Amino acid sequence: MCDIICVTNRWLCEDFPAQLRKIAEAEPKAVILREKDLSPREYSSLAVTAMRICGEYGVPCVLHSFTDTAAELGAEAIHLPLHILCGLPDDMKRRFRTIGASCHSVSDALEAQKQGASYITAGHVFATDCKKGLPPRGLDFLREVCSAVSIPVYAIGGICAENYGSVIAAGASGACVMSGLMSCPDPKKYLDRFKKESDVK
Repeated sequence: MCDIICVTNRWLCEDFPAQLRKIAEAEPKAVILREKDLSPREYSSLAVTAMRICGEYGVPCVLHSFTDTAAELGAEAIHLPLHILCGLPDDMKRRFRTIGASCHSVSDALEAQKQGASYITAGHVFATDCKKGLPPRGLDFLREVCSAVSIPVYAIGGICAENYGSVIAAGASGACVMSGLMSCPDPKKYLDRFKKESDVK
C-alpha cells in the first residue's frame, strides 16, 4: 500500500466498477468516492458497490459530502468541503472514525484541524485540467500548510509520479490522484511509479 489516495470521477472510465476493482487491487492508501453530481439515493447505491469492492481488498472507502448517507451505511470515513465540516454537529462527527477536509489556505487548514479533521487535502498544488484557468498554489503554499498543522496533509491537483517527490519533500504525507488512476489501464503499474519516486527521494 502506498500513500496515494484515489479520488474518483466515474466519467473518466467506461466501466466504473471494473476500474475501481483494478484500483483497489493496486492498494492505494484509500479511495474517496467523490461523485457530487448524484442524488442521495443514487450516491447511496454507488457507495454500497464501492464499499464492497474496496472492502474485498482492505482499502478504506471514504465517502464524500453525503453525511446522512454515510451515516446510514455505517461508513467509517467521510471527506467534506470545509464549510460542511464546520456545520456538522458534534454527534454526527462522532459517527465517523476518520474525517477529511478540503483546504485551500493555511487558515482553512487550521480551521479544519480545529473542527476535528483527521487529515486534510491541500491544493491545487500544480496546474490541472480539473481547475482550468485557475493558477496553481504551488509548493510554497503546500509547505506553509504542512508546517501549520499537526494532522496529515495530502497534496491534490496535478500530482504525478514525476512531481510526487517534491510534494513529499514539502512535508505532505502523500497525495491525491484522480484522472491518472481513473483513466489508466493498469493502476498497479501506475502506482508503482509513485512508490519508486518516493523511494528515490
